[in-house]
Amino acid sequence: MQELPELLIEPGRAGKNYWRDLWHYRELFYFLAWRDILVRYKQTAIGVAWAVIRPLLMTFIFTAVFGKIGKFPVPADVPYFLIILAAMLPWQFFSTSMSEASNSLITNANLISKVYFPRLVVPAGAVITSFVDFLITLVLLAISLVWLRFMPGMQLVFLPLFMLLALGASLGIGLWLCALNVEYRDFRYIVPFIVQLGMYVSPVFYMTPEKWRWLFALNPMVGVIEGFRWSLLAGKTPLDFQTVLTSVAVVVLLLVSGVWYFRKMERTFADVI
Repeated sequence: MQELPELLIEPGRAGKNYWRDLWHYRELFYFLAWRDILVRYKQTAIGVAWAVIRPLLMTFIFTAVFGKIGKFPVPADVPYFLIILAAMLPWQFFSTSMSEASNSLITNANLISKVYFPRLVVPAGAVITSFVDFLITLVLLAISLVWLRFMPGMQLVFLPLFMLLALGASLGIGLWLCALNVEYRDFRYIVPFIVQLGMYVSPVFYMTPEKWRWLFALNPMVGVIEGFRWSLLAGKTPLDFQTVLTSVAVVVLLLVSGVWYFRKMERTFADVI
């Protein structure tokens, strides 16, 4: 039987050993993530297949509306369906994880108000749960590439870097929204609006306009989406490295400031929630 870590309560100890406690409670992190995965698809007829059906349906709709009717300009030798799908997958991961993380403390209120553990485990677990769904949808993308006979190039080796960037953006903004949602319950109504608006200011169904690239670059998901397309579609879509560097800087800022604000508000969670 594994020996439980010693927990001492003394002034200043909690802050000083927070990150070590986070490692000690890693099993709780696994438990919460696995529980969320099971609950998400409990009592559904097709279960985890919903993770694939949602982006697939959205991709078909956007292809029909913006590709066939709107005639949005895209590279001639790349199917518009793949242009949309390569952007839809990281965007769905980001939007889902952001929404789940923002409500994670509220949905675990009973646990937070009764038991001590580093609260950072909760929103991080919500992001990882969405990341599991995202990994499942990558199978859909692989099948689509084979079906349309499109072969990725050497750029594919950079895909994990853009996946990591998407994970950092999701966790960073998720920490902010999670902490704010505890203090101000209005954010439960604001987050869906952010998700809806975010799809239109992110190049999901269009290519980033060159004239406004500097402004779009402030949205960290622009670098992620362009990186996914460039990595998966053999470099046939443009990738501006300055945009990617801006996205990296914004993600780092979101992560650092998100952790800072979350830790600042953490001591009040049990009382306010």
